[in-house]
Amino acid sequence: MPRATLNGSRQRPNDPPILILTSLAGGPKHGHALSKDIEAFAGVVLGPGALYGAITRLEERGLIEPLASNDRRRPYRITATGSAYLAEAVDEMQRLADEGARRLSVANKVPVPRRGPRIAGSPI
Repeated sequence: MPRATLNGSRQRPNDPPILILTSLAGGPKHGHALSKDIEAFAGVVLGPGALYGAITRLEERGLIEPLASNDRRRPYRITATGSAYLAEAVDEMQRLADEGARRLSVANKVPVPRRGPRIAGSPI
């Protein structure tokens, strides 16, 4: 079942909120660091409006929180609620990807192996 995003639309893997939560799951970051991290791991460039608009909505929903800062940059971290939200979203995306792969294998009559845990640095 598709999941609604923070603004009620259908969730996509490149939604700014999901990208921001994924980035913050790796540790606290300020806006510019979030943008660079998201570009590095997802290949998605978020404009300032999309980035800071999503940050505002995530903060309003209690999924992220600001941290104290000694300079003008405002770092954020993911909350426990945000981690639970991200875990559910990742699970749903994985189920969709698995189902898509299964259906492609049926349509193309090519077996698609089930996904197991992946070890960093190991070949696919």
